[in-house]
Amino acid sequence: MKLEAFGTLNAVLRCGSFAAAATEMNLSPSAVSLQMKHMEAYFGQPLFDRSSLSARPTAFAREVNDAVQETLQRLDGLRRRHSPALAGRVRLGTIEPLQVSLMPALLRCVAARYPQLDVRPVRGRVSELVDQLNRGEIDAAIITQPETGGSRRLSWTPLAKEKLIGIAPLAARTGTLAECFAAYEWIRFDRSTVGGRIAARYVAKHAPEARSRIDVQSLAALTAMVSEGLGVSVLPDPGPGVLQVHPVRVLPLGKHGPSRQIAFACRLADQDNRLVQALLDGARSAYAERV
Repeated sequence: MKLEAFGTLNAVLRCGSFAAAATEMNLSPSAVSLQMKHMEAYFGQPLFDRSSLSARPTAFAREVNDAVQETLQRLDGLRRRHSPALAGRVRLGTIEPLQVSLMPALLRCVAARYPQLDVRPVRGRVSELVDQLNRGEIDAAIITQPETGGSRRLSWTPLAKEKLIGIAPLAARTGTLAECFAAYEWIRFDRSTVGGRIAARYVAKHAPEARSRIDVQSLAALTAMVSEGLGVSVLPDPGPGVLQVHPVRVLPLGKHGPSRQIAFACRLADQDNRLVQALLDGARSAYAERV
């Protein structure tokens, strides 16, 4: 019996269904179901009551989970207590906006906790970094998770939901986002990116008459254009540093406005790699500082 199956059982119990556990574990629902059937064959008794539409965990399933989780936590504690200081080189891919908003804090956190770890940043677009991960050219990436969930060959750990905002020139006298789009041209965030597609859908719904001629890949460049009065835009928040250099009117999109999911991705085989986990630790710490 593989240890991964016990992690899947834990996810099913926490998430409440095979489908939800499949999303968290980056598996298909059928793969989750197959793992649970293998566990039932191993123990010789059912872990789930399948007499209704949804599979309900038995008391034995919870007993197995409690016993295994306690053991896994003790093993992890032993590994951390007896492991030497982390040392080595790791390659971390990030998308362009995070090079400014996240990477400096992440590198500082990692350097403070793991001074012998040599982190080599790699910049790229989401599709490029996913390909590099799958080919083993980088060790991990912090990117926008694709809306369909992302490559199932990778492990995805959510880090933060980043809200999109509307921006307009400081001279804009109109109030609402739709009024701004009526008065100015729409400068689009590159629609080949996840954030760009999310922004385009929002504009199509809330300002269907918006007119545009160009897509811009850089959030900083896009913000600078809006600051110069060339148009308005909907985009992921470029961060206070960019907004200070290129002042604009920020137009919040409301509590239920669009957002993109920033996630930490690595190969499935590297989920327990301590060097990769050190990067994840640094990413979580860097995001915690921003809250």
